[in-house]
Amino acid sequence: MKNHIKIFDTTLRDGEQSPGCSMNTKEKLELAKQLEKLGVDVIEAGFPAASNGDFEAVKLIANTLNTSTVAGLSRALKSDIDRTWEAIKDAKKPRIHTFIATSDLHMEYKLKKSKEEVLKIAVDMVSHAKNYCEDIEFSAEDASRSDWDFLCQVFESVIKAGATVLNIPDTVGYTVPSEYYDLISYVKNNVKGIENVDISVHCHNDLGMGTANSLSAIKAGANQIECTINGIGERAGNTALEEVVMAINTRKDFFNNYTNVNSTYLTATSKLLTSITGIHVQPNKAIVGENAFSHEAGIHQHGVLNNKETYEIMTPESVGLNKNKMVLGKHSGRHIFEDYLIKSGYSLSKNELNAAFVKFKDLADKKKKVYARDIDAIVREESIKIIDTFYLEDFSISTGKTSTSSAIITLKRGDDVVKEVAMGDGPIDAAYNAILKIVNLKLNLEDYTINSITEGRDAQGEAVVKLKHNEKIYTGRAINTDIIASSIEAYLNSINKIYNDIENLQ
Repeated sequence: MKNHIKIFDTTLRDGEQSPGCSMNTKEKLELAKQLEKLGVDVIEAGFPAASNGDFEAVKLIANTLNTSTVAGLSRALKSDIDRTWEAIKDAKKPRIHTFIATSDLHMEYKLKKSKEEVLKIAVDMVSHAKNYCEDIEFSAEDASRSDWDFLCQVFESVIKAGATVLNIPDTVGYTVPSEYYDLISYVKNNVKGIENVDISVHCHNDLGMGTANSLSAIKAGANQIECTINGIGERAGNTALEEVVMAINTRKDFFNNYTNVNSTYLTATSKLLTSITGIHVQPNKAIVGENAFSHEAGIHQHGVLNNKETYEIMTPESVGLNKNKMVLGKHSGRHIFEDYLIKSGYSLSKNELNAAFVKFKDLADKKKKVYARDIDAIVREESIKIIDTFYLEDFSISTGKTSTSSAIITLKRGDDVVKEVAMGDGPIDAAYNAILKIVNLKLNLEDYTINSITEGRDAQGEAVVKLKHNEKIYTGRAINTDIIASSIEAYLNSINKIYNDIENLQ
């Protein structure tokens, strides 16, 4: 029989404590409503005693939500607990969450209290909270660095005082999965009455093991995971909700558990949080990162085209995406390039396809990202390919604010290589004058334009040149990340069209 793992989301409390992630009341309510839609069991709406603003936000959320439990955090102080209850008392499912540190380090240097004093405070404050509502969560701050026997003593005592949830946090992200498993197991086996309460874990990510520790705790018997959207939170953050949920969903064979979270809302919830805070996740972030379902390597793309399961252990649709993303870049292979062309409606011959693929790979070596418009431009250029009379071998441009521009152009025609130098009013004019010396044609430049066809600093420039020869206009086009190169190549493209006509007339 599968066990229900409760998801306790603390994005609005611990998550908001992450530098740069502060939210106003309206934003907190918007996110809380999304978390309820997501299917989160418990939403820790804030720390009511921290400020009037936090109190008002928690109160508004408590009065609005319908299905999720609304929790408010409080220190083990009567004044905090009273303030928390005032904020959540109208919630359909209220929970008071109180905490006190139990590690020797915290008791000595932060609390400056003995074990006996801490034990008494914990029991007294849980008892006080119990006067207000049934659902009381107690957290032993820095539990992973606490004496295990003292921890069991505290837990057993607060259960008798009325606690319904015991939280065993790895407050500073210190523990490792096997050690945490042993701690949860020890508590479960040595605390009387623990079978009547929920065991919760709250892991931080200081060593990058927040998710791993939380999942290890599930195997040891924990049934509530405290986490945040995108893993935001103090210092290096908290266990990421989306990672825990999808690990449980994807590896049902291993965990044999389930959550109430509707995973198809994960991406939307992640994006809502980033839009509110302005803090974006790294591209390679598990589940919700931009690259989580993207493939660029040719081997991977070929595999996914044949069967998605070759390189995707979960579907994009399961987290709210429409489909995976095939990134066209320097690691992409011919299969994905051809697949893109077919889906885009292009029909190229084998030779045209080969030539276009070579140009695509050359471009991908120059650019960080190849856009659809880049490929469209390549295909358009290749599909109208003419027989070239002249080929650009090399060019060198010299220009400056106060100096006259000059160009050295080297063209190849058959086996002949010709080089010419010319001056001009700017680098493009100089280059065109040098070309005219080589091609030996009387031409008028009717129009010249250069446009960016894609985004970014490494965008391709498309040059369009219109030349008039014998009362006929010839249009040449070329694309290149170097706008001078594309300008020269477009000029040559137009000239080669003229020579095609000349040779066809002979």
